[in-house]
Amino acid sequence: MPAAALKSKPLPTQSTAKRSVLLDLPYVPVEKRPLPPGRPRQWYVTHNRRLKAMRLAIALLDSGVYMPNQARNETIRDAAELIGVHPPSDTTCHMVRAFMRYAR
Repeated sequence: MPAAALKSKPLPTQSTAKRSVLLDLPYVPVEKRPLPPGRPRQWYVTHNRRLKAMRLAIALLDSGVYMPNQARNETIRDAAELIGVHPPSDTTCHMVRAFMRYAR
């Protein structure tokens, strides 16, 4: 029997399904792993800021804020409170808008 015949069809995604695919809720984040040792302190600060900005950008997109000009600092800080992270700095808010801008 050919190998192609043994492969099963992939499950439909939101874009290929005839009807909407239900999302698995509640969302459980990936298990955290320790960061690699031996890097300069600034690398860790920037890395954690990027992670926080990405989480906030996803939360804003999920709440219906799709354009960077809709995401004022107050809106981003409200989203941070909603998902349970510390209020972001102005630099992190700027990074959130940059993620939203270049994600297209």
